[in-house]
Amino acid sequence: MAKKVKVSELVNQFGLEVVSGEQGLKRAITVDDLYRPGLEMAGYFEYHPPERVQILGKTELAFFEMLPEKERRDRMERLCSSEETPCIIVTRSWNVPEELIEISSEKQIPVLRSSMATTILSSRITSFLERKLAPTATIHGVLVDVYGVGMLITGTSGIGKSETALELVKRGHRLIADDAVEIRQTSDNQLHGSAPELIRHLLEIRGVGIINVMTLFGAGAIRNNKRITLVVRLEAWQQEKQYDRLGLDEETTRIIDTDVPLATIPVRPGRNLAVIIEVAAMNFRLKRMGYNAALQFTTKLTETIAEDIDDLD
Repeated sequence: MAKKVKVSELVNQFGLEVVSGEQGLKRAITVDDLYRPGLEMAGYFEYHPPERVQILGKTELAFFEMLPEKERRDRMERLCSSEETPCIIVTRSWNVPEELIEISSEKQIPVLRSSMATTILSSRITSFLERKLAPTATIHGVLVDVYGVGMLITGTSGIGKSETALELVKRGHRLIADDAVEIRQTSDNQLHGSAPELIRHLLEIRGVGIINVMTLFGAGAIRNNKRITLVVRLEAWQQEKQYDRLGLDEETTRIIDTDVPLATIPVRPGRNLAVIIEVAAMNFRLKRMGYNAALQFTTKLTETIAEDIDDLD
């Protein structure tokens, strides 16, 4: 189900003045893009996006005041003609045209006013709407920051996710969330994870109970959110399964609508998972910098085999 933000939430968040159209404060905002109808003030409505919040700044209103009375009314009637339009915001405490007040009251489209500059208000509203309207999901796992890499550790219950996270914290890395990770997808398809308020900074260790990581290890051992760039899946070791030993296979997993690199690590007694995850994080960073050890190894191996064949000939 698509997320929505009521216009009244916008009013409360930014302290906007309601000039007219109070009956429409329950209108829904469904997109995080804003729109400044500059060409529309000149009469061009061919590609006008009515579903966006409309922002009228100094430029639009100064041009509007130059228009003849008949055209002024026509522009505002067309601007308010769609039921999709959530609201119209006037910036810099500019005087709201009488035509807009009259027509917006008839159409029950809220007209709001702010003292902020157009660019500043637009930026703040866009950031607010991106947070509110972003697709979200909650995944069972642990999110840690290892060498600056946001690693989502997943696996079946009891596989050792929390114990691994505890060892990573002891080694100087930071915990974001344990057990339940709330994930938000931004407009540029980046995934950001955080912990639900109830379990923030908490870690459950079987046999010990719930511990507060910030209290035990200090504020440097936690952070509130982190971009997820790598998923590590822990699974019980299967003797008959063939695991990737070179690192050439690049798997991905889909979270919401974004594909994220996936590393599958088999778990069995004697394997130090914390160290393996640290190395996975460092290797991931190297790959992003353009160095791939597995690829370099196979290239050298191919060259060596080719040389041996030439010698035999």
